[in-house]
Amino acid sequence: MSATENTQWLVTGARGQLGTDLQAVLAHRAGDTVTAWGRDRVDLTDEQGVRAAVRTWLDDAGGRRAVVVNAAAYTAVDAAEEDEATALKVNGQAPGWLAEELAGRGRLVHVSTDYVFDGAATEPYRVDDEPAPRSAYGRTKLAGERAVQAAGGDSAIVRTAWVYAAHGRNFVRTMLRLEAERPTVSVVDDQMGSPTWSTDLARGLVDAALAPVGGVLHATNSGTTTWFGLARAVFELAGADPDRVLPTTTEAFPRPAPRPAFSVLDPTRWRAVGLTPLPAWPDALRNCLRELGALRA
Repeated sequence: MSATENTQWLVTGARGQLGTDLQAVLAHRAGDTVTAWGRDRVDLTDEQGVRAAVRTWLDDAGGRRAVVVNAAAYTAVDAAEEDEATALKVNGQAPGWLAEELAGRGRLVHVSTDYVFDGAATEPYRVDDEPAPRSAYGRTKLAGERAVQAAGGDSAIVRTAWVYAAHGRNFVRTMLRLEAERPTVSVVDDQMGSPTWSTDLARGLVDAALAPVGGVLHATNSGTTTWFGLARAVFELAGADPDRVLPTTTEAFPRPAPRPAFSVLDPTRWRAVGLTPLPAWPDALRNCLRELGALRA
């Protein structure tokens, strides 16, 4: 697949963090066209609606290369415990419908998650490690991976973790708000992962979409920390005293869905297929805060 060939792109999850940043990245690709679907455009729980919409979009491609980046997901992790049926349609079945309609006609890059693993590891999860999800969200996302693989078309599955953006509701923006509202903030220090800026991830997904690679890939900003460590970094870069962030435990903040204690994903295959590694997470965080106008340090 030539990176210079004009492409017709379809981004699902258009109003989400990643979908928004994907559109911004793709806007710089001269000659390409971008279609973006939010929930108001296509209901991913409606199989016939999804299939018909994809067929129409493919027909409109007029023989050009067609690429779908599926950034849509049922991401309400705790709500999924009570509504796994809906989460399964969006996260598990809809990716399969997309992949089946694209088979032989286009390429799919499907975004998945660290939640497909149980979080019990002590070393970064490799792409071929056995998934063992502990939550409804993780189970439904794993079902989506398997549905894409079963479709047999041109596809890549990209797992990521701890995504935040300069817009929307996310951990980084929440920490900036709480810094202004509270004298101290307690944040869990017993969950390890790789904070990933949505803009960097979007760039990586576009690169992966244009590369002749299939199967499962892992893409996060490099390096690891805990949520406590990330919160301290946000405070410090915003010019606030990081000692106002206090460590606590997952047990102190019980939630309906279990969170993986260890979410670090091994990017070896990403590099091995020639894709550019995402920047280190502290650099990405600095860039995000600069974009927000919150960078002080």
